[in-house]
Amino acid sequence: MSCRISSRPIWPVAPVIKIMMAFGWPAPAKVSAVKLPGRWRTLQPMAEPFRWNRSRVLVMGILNVTPDSFSDGGRFADVTRAVARARAMGADIVDVGGESTRPGATPVCEAEEIRRVVPVVERLAGLLVSVDTTKAAVAEAALRAGARIVNDISALRFDARMAEVVREHRAGVVLMHMQGTPATMQARPQYTEVVREVRDFLAERIEFAVAQGIGRDQIAIDPGIGFGKTVEHNLELLARLEELTGLGCPVLVGASRKSFLGKITGREPADRLAGSVAVATWAVARGARIVRAHDVAETRDAVRVVESLQTWCESSRS
Repeated sequence: MSCRISSRPIWPVAPVIKIMMAFGWPAPAKVSAVKLPGRWRTLQPMAEPFRWNRSRVLVMGILNVTPDSFSDGGRFADVTRAVARARAMGADIVDVGGESTRPGATPVCEAEEIRRVVPVVERLAGLLVSVDTTKAAVAEAALRAGARIVNDISALRFDARMAEVVREHRAGVVLMHMQGTPATMQARPQYTEVVREVRDFLAERIEFAVAQGIGRDQIAIDPGIGFGKTVEHNLELLARLEELTGLGCPVLVGASRKSFLGKITGREPADRLAGSVAVATWAVARGARIVRAHDVAETRDAVRVVESLQTWCESSRS
């Protein structure tokens, strides 16, 4: 299969606006570049910048449209089934991923990842969608198809254009910590002090994103549970999660069905619901504002109970 992506010329916006105004049209609001593949197209005002909702905890539902995901690879590779799954899960955010990031997964080229992701995103109108990718071309295609968030496990490091794409589309972004790459991350991960090192990394990536023109309120951070960490590293990060909330961006925790839960419980990925929900509730109690989950309904119920307990405790102290 060819991995080349065809490109069409993009006309600069300013000359187009001048022509419009010469014919008496009012000057439009901010607009993005206009593609003209053989005919005129309507100028669309740019969307308002995405801002994370901090009023309650958000549940991000995982939708892997890959044949080789560690947990549900292949189940939702068909577009119709993937769309039905996304609409049925009831998540606050649907996170669509077209490339597995499990250790040893086969890398996917841009064209194939776009082929997997975009048809699904296009059919999720009305839902808040994020795209799980490290590739700027994939992120841009998904954002044009209707996604509003880029979930980048490389924290804008693997593709030099990613920050520009997020900025130009005024998208939300998740910056995640990972030691190494998906291919190498679990090869004897080592830290001197894991919480401090993860915190310093995320602080640096926040400042990098802001320097690239991405609003601070567009950014969420993820300690990267299971990405270049041992069981002990994961447990320490979760135990001291509150130390990351001081960075000023909402914290996302994604531990659903991860291998460290299997090492603790002895269960296979499909049987790790209880462990996954336990971590989600622990994370929310310690300040996480977004939890990423396969089992959305169960996770959502647990999160709402924790929030109710937090509200009761706060009101009882006042």
